[in-house]
Amino acid sequence: MRQVAWRLLPFLMFCYFVSFLDRVNVGFAALQMVKALHMSPKVFGFGSGVFFVSYFVFEVPSNLLLEKVGARLWIARIMITWGFLAAGTAFVVGPGSFYAMRLLLGAAEAGFFPGVILYLTYWFPREYRARIVGMFTVAIPVSSFLGSPISAALLGVDGWLGLRGWQWMFIMEGAPAILLGVFCLFVLSDKPASAPWLADDQKAWLDGRLQSEEKREKRVGKIGVWSVLWNKYVLVLSITLAGSTAVSSGLQIWQPQIIKSYGLTNMQTGLLNSIPFALASVLMVLWGRRSDQTGERVWHTALPLFVTAASLASALVFKSLPALIVILCLAVIGIYAGKGPVWALSADWLSAGTAAAGLAQMNAISNLAGFGTTYVVGYIKQATGSYPWAILPLACLSGIGALAVLWISRGQPSARGLTQVEPVRASK
Repeated sequence: MRQVAWRLLPFLMFCYFVSFLDRVNVGFAALQMVKALHMSPKVFGFGSGVFFVSYFVFEVPSNLLLEKVGARLWIARIMITWGFLAAGTAFVVGPGSFYAMRLLLGAAEAGFFPGVILYLTYWFPREYRARIVGMFTVAIPVSSFLGSPISAALLGVDGWLGLRGWQWMFIMEGAPAILLGVFCLFVLSDKPASAPWLADDQKAWLDGRLQSEEKREKRVGKIGVWSVLWNKYVLVLSITLAGSTAVSSGLQIWQPQIIKSYGLTNMQTGLLNSIPFALASVLMVLWGRRSDQTGERVWHTALPLFVTAASLASALVFKSLPALIVILCLAVIGIYAGKGPVWALSADWLSAGTAAAGLAQMNAISNLAGFGTTYVVGYIKQATGSYPWAILPLACLSGIGALAVLWISRGQPSARGLTQVEPVRASK
């Protein structure tokens, strides 16, 4: 298992780092682009959020194609396509082209995250999944921790070869995805049986372990694709994920502008913006490991969301810059700490035949909600002039997500192996 983790995780984490950076760097580009293209907060919020509309439409088909053609080829296709489009965002000239490019980028990236989550279930038994997913998704806060000062620095490359700083930022941060897409063809193997870097006895042990787990009872058994999409567990878990993913999207896009509103420079904004994500990068791994060690998933998902809800709501009361940074630290930690447990819980509840569609549907719905949060923050900010009021809906959504997972798991005994998993024991 250590050999599998070292082979796959660092590369996939780097891919996701680049993916998420290309998705949210528009928040830093806004520090120059909004003025250069004469965008209102409402227009910028809509354009940033429309990414999630096409992302939602193509998410499930993309994951089904990944299962059909193989993860190696499909993940490579996704990355190369989005790399070209992310770099192409440098050449938008107004609201119309901005909307179009964000729609295309959403369609290109659709399926990457749930595809990797599905891919990890091909390699890691359930007792490893919360920490493994936590380690993979640590790329999200790391992308903001490292990406914030990098993006701020690239904004300073203003006027070189006749391009503005925000244009260079899109180009320089989009190019790595293309290269990583090519590397996918050489680094990834579709399943353990096709991995030339594992010995035959290792393949046999891992395949046997994974196949034995598929015989356990699942909450969502073998049903058709359309039934999966409307299954109550899938839909409720989508709401829970929205309390994390959609809130994350809203904060990622608007947080740089919220911090800069205190009169800071671009670099000061970038450095302060990175602090919450640095803390979240560490704590989400530790929280996922604790979930695996105790075998508990539900409360490890709900408690971080309650922390996010309470912290964001407190922005109405505490409005100084130091207070804002503390609020953002707690909110971001809560957003990311529960990601490992909730995805591990989702994989536990879905059978092999429903995982591709189910995981994609959960991610699609939660990201579609990201369109709403991104737009609503801009709309309320333009209407009220207040960021604390603008982020209040994000607090409500996190609270609803926590209540949703507690509700759907009520009355289900952990002894059935549905809500909890066995604590980690010594393994190969």
